[in-house]
Amino acid sequence: MIIGPGVRVHEFSTVRKRSVLAAGVSVGFGCEVTHSFVGENAVLGHQVGIGHSIVGADAHLSANLVIAAISLWNYDMRVPVKEIVLHGPGDEPPYRCTTSQFGGLIGDQVQTGSMITLGPGLAVGRHSAIAASVCMGSAIVPAASVVRSSSPEVVIESRRI
Repeated sequence: MIIGPGVRVHEFSTVRKRSVLAAGVSVGFGCEVTHSFVGENAVLGHQVGIGHSIVGADAHLSANLVIAAISLWNYDMRVPVKEIVLHGPGDEPPYRCTTSQFGGLIGDQVQTGSMITLGPGLAVGRHSAIAASVCMGSAIVPAASVVRSSSPEVVIESRRI
């Protein structure tokens, strides 16, 4: 585990299993960071759980967010074997991660609302925003996008910067 200068980890939080917190990271109350990299000056709000993920610099992940790292379709969740695959928009071929544990890649300056479930197999481009209550996995979100929930489906659209 590597903890950079100026990092703040609030009470009841756990950082473990080869995680890296870059300089200036803030980990809120009741978080769990497992086998992940969190970029400079990123903020993890309260009760954020990330596993096997990369979070970019200056990202702000709000409260009650989870980035799952194991496919629900494994026969035994304790011993994952199903490969994580990212599915892009349109007719693009899927990107095979070649691993059974991969949560997500969250780009620089991504912002999220609260009560969000992401992954496994999610890539969110830099400068994107994810609105509250979104639940999605195995997708590639282009840079500068807004992701919002419009029951029963998730809508991805361009974001103005």
